[in-house]
Amino acid sequence: MTIAALLLTGMGVALLGTIKLPLARRLEIDEARVGGMISAFGFALIPVIPTAGFVTDLVGKQTVVMAGSVLMAISLGLLGRARTYPIAFLSVLLFSAAWSSLVNVINVLTPLAFPGGTTFATNLGNVVFGVGAFVTPLAAGLVLRRTGLSVALGVLACLAALPAVLALGVDFPVASATSGPSASVEAGADAGFATLIGDRAMWLFAFVLFFYGPLEASMAGWATTYLRDQGVSETRASSLLSVFWLIFMMARLVTALTARLIAGHEAVFVFVLALASTLVLSVLYMGRGRAVAVGVVCAAGVSFGPVFPTLMAMLLNHFPPTLHGRAVGLLFGIGGVGWTTIPMLMGAYARRSSVQRAFAIAIASALGLCVVTAVLAL
Repeated sequence: MTIAALLLTGMGVALLGTIKLPLARRLEIDEARVGGMISAFGFALIPVIPTAGFVTDLVGKQTVVMAGSVLMAISLGLLGRARTYPIAFLSVLLFSAAWSSLVNVINVLTPLAFPGGTTFATNLGNVVFGVGAFVTPLAAGLVLRRTGLSVALGVLACLAALPAVLALGVDFPVASATSGPSASVEAGADAGFATLIGDRAMWLFAFVLFFYGPLEASMAGWATTYLRDQGVSETRASSLLSVFWLIFMMARLVTALTARLIAGHEAVFVFVLALASTLVLSVLYMGRGRAVAVGVVCAAGVSFGPVFPTLMAMLLNHFPPTLHGRAVGLLFGIGGVGWTTIPMLMGAYARRSSVQRAFAIAIASALGLCVVTAVLAL
C-alpha cells in the first residue's frame, strides 16, 4: 500500500507539467491560465496538509489513505472529462487536496512499511516517490500520443484508486501501535498541537524546509533554461534535467543504504549538505560555460537529494507517533510558504535580468538553510 501511495504522490508532482500543453489546447486557454492552475495546486497544499495531519492523528490513517486515494481518482476522472476552464480548475484543486492528504499520511506510515531505522525508511521511501515522478512524464507522454488526454487520465484515475483498495488489507490499529524509533517525548502522551507549537525543534525543522524547498524547486524549474543559456542544446538540457533527478534519487538511495553511519548525527549530515548546496549554487551563479553548467546540475542532485528525507526522519524521531500526522502537517504548512514564495521572487527577478542572476536568491535561501541546520545540529 505504501509503495503504491508513494508512486502515486510522485506522479502527482509531475502530472500537471506533463499534461499542461494538451490540456491548454483542449480548453483553449493561454499560459497565464495554465500557470494559474499550477499555482492553485501549490497554494492549496499549505492549508490542506496541516488539516490532513489532524485527521491522520485524531480520526485514523486508514481514513486518510482511502479518502485521499479515492478523491485523487475522482479528480483525475473529472479533469479528463473537463471541457471548460472552471471545471479543470476545480479538478486541480481536488487533485491538490487529495495529494496533500496522501503526502501527510504516507510520510507517517513509511517507517512502518520499511523497517530498519527512520532515516533508512524515509530516504528509501522518497526514492520510490522519485521513481513515480520520473516515470510519469515518460509513461504519460507515450499514452497521450497513442490515445489522447481523456484516456490517459482515465487510466491514471484507475491507478490512483489502488492505495484505497490495498488499504482494506492493512491492519491499521497494529500499524499505529507499532513502535518506531525512540522519541524524545514519551510515545504514549498525546499532548496535542500545543506541544508542537511550543517545541523549538519543530520550528527549526519547519524552517529547514522553508529554506530547502526553494532550492529543489529552482533547479526543477530553471535548470533547462540555465543550461540553454550556457550553450547547451535544448534536447541535451532536457536530458540533463532527467540526469539531475536520477542522481537526486541515487543520493537518497545511497543515504538509505548507509543510514547506520549517520545514525544520531542526522542534523550534522544535513548541515554538511546545506554547505555543499551553497557551494554548488555559488559556482552556478559565478561560473560560465557548458562544462561548468553540466557539472553544477549533477552536483546539485547529490547535495539536494538526501536533505528532505533526512529532515523527515529527524522530525518523526523527535515526536511520539501520536503527534506524527500533525507534525508533518505543520512542517509542510510553514515550510510550504518558502517553497512557493521564494521561487516566485526568483521568477520575477529572472524576468528583469537572467535566470543565472536570479539564482542569487537561491543562494540566500541556501545560506538561511546553513544557519538553521547549524542551530539544529548544536
